[in-house]
Amino acid sequence: MPYPPLSRVPAGPRRRSLLASVAGGALLVGCSDGTGSGEEGTAGSPSVVERIRVRAARDSRAIAERYDAVLAAHPALAERLGPLRAEAVRHAEAFGEAVTAGSTPSASRSATSTPAPSPSAVVPSAEKDALAQLAAAERELADRRAKALLEVPGELARLLASVAAAGAAHAYLLTESAR
Repeated sequence: MPYPPLSRVPAGPRRRSLLASVAGGALLVGCSDGTGSGEEGTAGSPSVVERIRVRAARDSRAIAERYDAVLAAHPALAERLGPLRAEAVRHAEAFGEAVTAGSTPSASRSATSTPAPSPSAVVPSAEKDALAQLAAAERELADRRAKALLEVPGELARLLASVAAAGAAHAYLLTESAR
């Protein structure tokens, strides 16, 4: 009696089924209600969420101060950098930072203060180098925010993703304008 021919199809789930399952699971996780687990000290807990939100606001303020420093050293770049700096200010506001008109975002500054470049910001004398340095700072910040996405739930994760994408776009625009 001859044996039946062996099937070339392996037993178990197929590659497409597995990929569809993984993609579906990722969509379900991404569509969470943002309530987190409720446990203190874990990802998504109020203390972790607040810490990341405060850091994101501080980072946005710091990048706006870098823009201020570059603009102070290279006023001719105002037309190119003005909109990017304004975006950094809006990012700080989105993370809960108090911003007054015409000043660098900061909850601790008064409404009458004027923007002052960060004392630690050393701006290269060549415009091209200053733009490259600013692009590197934007890129590093976007990467750090993308990593922080894994630690927070819901709305803050979406906000971080959006701001990280904007920072990556800023880095690209700064790199292109430096050429």
